[in-house]
Amino acid sequence: MTALTLHELMARFPRSGHLEWIGVRPARRAPLEVLEAAEVNAGGLVGDRYAGRSGKRAITLIQAEHLPVIAALAGVASVDPGLLRRNLVVSGINLYALRKSRFRIGAVLLEGTGVCDPCSHMEEALGEGGYNAMRGHGGITARVLEPGAIALGNAVAAVASEEV
Repeated sequence: MTALTLHELMARFPRSGHLEWIGVRPARRAPLEVLEAAEVNAGGLVGDRYAGRSGKRAITLIQAEHLPVIAALAGVASVDPGLLRRNLVVSGINLYALRKSRFRIGAVLLEGTGVCDPCSHMEEALGEGGYNAMRGHGGITARVLEPGAIALGNAVAAVASEEV
């Protein structure tokens, strides 16, 4: 077997992930509304107050597997995804590996644009040290390349650029 290049290694995933949770922020400081399905337009999730503001941060995603880590680091029993102010929670695929790649959730094609660092609200949401509990576990941001519908249970899969 020939050795793979770094680019080839970074394009390989052992499996697809799944969409576990959807939330939209209808207004500043309002609790997130938890949804089973959502429409995504070019600006983000329909009904989210940030939809349409910045294409690079149209949607925020966090790794389900990181929620228990954040809870442990914050010294709490568990973390409700709504407290973390992200739009989507996914499991089974490494989001950090998608931060500069294209990926599909349901009918929607997204492109990872970077990491989603925590904000100062995490001190309020998780208690003292909440900001640092989330550092390195805040997820990623993405822009919408192809709008459409998403729903809980949808596959989350990397897309090779030639597949787009």
